[in-house]
Amino acid sequence: MSAISKAERFRLLPSVDELLRADAVQQLIRRFGHAATLQASREYIGSLRDEIASGHLQDERLKAAVTDAARAIEQKLHSSLSYSLRPVINATGVILHTNLGRAPVSEAALQHVVEVSRGYSNLEFDLSTGERGKRDVHVSRLMAQVLSTAGRETSTIVVNNNAAAVLLALNSLADGGEVIVSRGELVEIGGSFRIPDVMAKSGATLREVGTTNRTRIADYERAIAERTRLLLRVHRSNFQIVGFTEQPSLEELAALGRKHNIPVMEDLGSGELFDLRRVNVQDEPMIVDSLRAGMDIVTYSGDKLLGGPQAGLISGTPELVAKIRSNPLFRALRVDKMFYAALEATLLAYIREDYDAIPALRMMRVGDEELQRRAEQIVRQLRESCPQLQVEVVESRSVLGGGSAPGATLPSRALSVKGEVPAGEMLQRLRRWDPPIIARIEEDGVRLDLRTVETQYDEAITAALRSASPSPGAPAAIP
Repeated sequence: MSAISKAERFRLLPSVDELLRADAVQQLIRRFGHAATLQASREYIGSLRDEIASGHLQDERLKAAVTDAARAIEQKLHSSLSYSLRPVINATGVILHTNLGRAPVSEAALQHVVEVSRGYSNLEFDLSTGERGKRDVHVSRLMAQVLSTAGRETSTIVVNNNAAAVLLALNSLADGGEVIVSRGELVEIGGSFRIPDVMAKSGATLREVGTTNRTRIADYERAIAERTRLLLRVHRSNFQIVGFTEQPSLEELAALGRKHNIPVMEDLGSGELFDLRRVNVQDEPMIVDSLRAGMDIVTYSGDKLLGGPQAGLISGTPELVAKIRSNPLFRALRVDKMFYAALEATLLAYIREDYDAIPALRMMRVGDEELQRRAEQIVRQLRESCPQLQVEVVESRSVLGGGSAPGATLPSRALSVKGEVPAGEMLQRLRRWDPPIIARIEEDGVRLDLRTVETQYDEAITAALRSASPSPGAPAAIP
């Protein structure tokens, strides 16, 4: 039978109206709605027209595509109407992985979010007086307890991330004036967030002092002038300067600020409430230490070392925090009840010293023996059921990530996996698992670090690896 012409192939295509009248598509309309089904039908017919025009759709495939139209449209609907944001299993060993959402939120935080979100809440209502209240109280009262060891009265407000906290504080305290900062602290973090750019947007003028590697307290003092409004210290959260270096202590900066009646602010970036020296991570500044040293304002993130939801927190002297809060920008940058609920639950865990309730801290604290035991169990299961897979337990180093503690690592255990399937393809198959598994390639094999994998996902890791490297001749069973 001779092939039909391109024009005849176009005539074989049903119109969108014809498709919508078909019984199978009518069922899709009842399930997914008319508008969505109409759009999916148009896209499907359009794709077939493109294939015919390019000569890629021949007679038999065309007839099959027309016959199978309802099923293809249903697949499009499932794809377009399913969630794009999905949970994944983080086997990279990076605890605060920016691309994977940074800190996982605790179960208590999730429960509290549901409790206050499914109905009404007292977000800005004072239950004792029956009058309007302030949303700050829900976090500020707890932060006052957490930071009480600083030995001074503090207030705290919350905005949507630390970049917003820095912008709001600079605009409130130094708009139209100068801010003095060391050249060695003009950092850039992920997403091209640069301190000089943020300062320009805040309305303040940057006054650089010192050099990249050495800045002395005398450099700050010489730069103080009539327009100086703020002294700023920026924590180098994602890089280190080593060797011939010098910078003044926080106490020296605070004393200089008091001498000239100029506020001193520190942008910590991550913001540590849990003492990381307990897990042998050194030199990461704690919020309470900065306040104890005399910093008037400290800004930090909620979703990094603090282990809560994305937020930017501003803590410091009540007078300056009140001034920052009164800035009209605060309303544009503030967070809603869900973030306050998650932060409230996270801070309560700190007050109770229940650090294992905070997933990021739990991952930092898990011991080598526990990681070794879990890794060996997975290896035993895979060797029994998947002998064609080369899998072994190897020592690894996990990192905190999220611009925290640059250079610091934690000892860990990982699975080193090799098989007949190339490492790149195996990595892709793992990403197609449900939930997707994110790993890395190292030494020509797939490496899965268990420090960032919660115990309940060990079975999923085992099943995914078994399916990602099938027996010779057998198809992979990745969903």
